[in-house]
Amino acid sequence: MKICVLSDTHIPRRAGWIPEIVTEAAKKADLIIHAGDIVDEEVLDYLKELAPIHAVLGNMDPPELNLPRKQVVEIYGFKIGIVHGDGWGGSTVERAYKTFSEELDCIVFGHSHQAYQRYHGNTLMFNPGSPTDRRRSPKHSFGMLEIDQQIKASIIYF
Repeated sequence: MKICVLSDTHIPRRAGWIPEIVTEAAKKADLIIHAGDIVDEEVLDYLKELAPIHAVLGNMDPPELNLPRKQVVEIYGFKIGIVHGDGWGGSTVERAYKTFSEELDCIVFGHSHQAYQRYHGNTLMFNPGSPTDRRRSPKHSFGMLEIDQQIKASIIYF
């Protein structure tokens, strides 16, 4: 299974629309995960047309998006937590990790706009960065997860 992983699209505040490279990757994916700060419901509706989606609210998202603040999905026996990562105390990575009390194989998070891919114990912490707002990153980015017998993660910079 191929999963296109997004966060912090901030449309229309940071960009006019989703970059073509992201759209093409999402069209080829079996699933999209969005870790919050979608901002506009039109973006969520568009992504739903490209592939099934699991998404959570970010700190810039209106409640009208009607999304959970966090969720856990199971794919091929792997448990993946999804959270934006905003809040108080510690780093974004630490907050995302502490959000879930159960043992997870992967936690997808955003908020910092900084791509991140490291294991904390047995849990892959994965932040795809932002495809529309680099902030302190040298390039825009998004992520891909490939799941079969294991989880393979990659960050795509552009």
